[in-house]
Amino acid sequence: MTTVARPALSTPLLLGALVLAVGVAGAGALIGTGFARMRTADRTVSVKGVAEREAKADLAIWPLRLVATDDDLGRANAALERNVQQVRAFLRESGLDSTASEITVQEFRVEDARTVGGYANTARYIIRQTLVVRSADVDKVQAASQRVPELVRNGVVLSSGQEYGGGGPTFVFTGLNALKPAMIAEATARAREGAEQFARDAKSGLSGIRTASQGVFEILPRDQAAGITEESQVRKRVRVVTTVVYGLDD
Repeated sequence: MTTVARPALSTPLLLGALVLAVGVAGAGALIGTGFARMRTADRTVSVKGVAEREAKADLAIWPLRLVATDDDLGRANAALERNVQQVRAFLRESGLDSTASEITVQEFRVEDARTVGGYANTARYIIRQTLVVRSADVDKVQAASQRVPELVRNGVVLSSGQEYGGGGPTFVFTGLNALKPAMIAEATARAREGAEQFARDAKSGLSGIRTASQGVFEILPRDQAAGITEESQVRKRVRVVTTVVYGLDD
């Protein structure tokens, strides 16, 4: 049996193999270090910042729904006209006839109880009309709305309905855009304070903002309680929440 001898590796080839092995091992070490840094770079903290302001409504919309009934259409219409004049006089006495206020007549409607169901034991003709007060004098509107019983005592018949809500004035705040820049800045600052506290507790530091979300501005009633709506209050609370994601240093 003949034995074939394998040629021994020459010194240059042996050195080349050793260099290649060392290079592969080094590359593996670098790749491992790279993944570790990537995982470290993904360390983040998500925080929320809140800003609130108290705001006063600058617009009031007040519908006054009038109704008159009679078996004679002419008498019903005359009664309604008297009610309209009384309401207009009431609004003048309340200071709501200035240039800051606008009074419009809407929704004039005549119903014949003989042709419409649901009016048993009532007069034949029912006439409805709505006077809508739109005013920047919100304090005067609020004060006048507290005196509505005076109209009732003077014979004015007021009706409720759903066309404009619950029947009282609606108070609107239109100055939200003027508050937005300062409130966003405040909410962002509050978020950073929370992130810095978290970083201190974690023995770390902040490496900058990764993502940020402004959130939605909300107009809420200043006094939150059952049955109180934002639209019914002159004083309101404006609120915004921002969400900011910060990176954490090693």
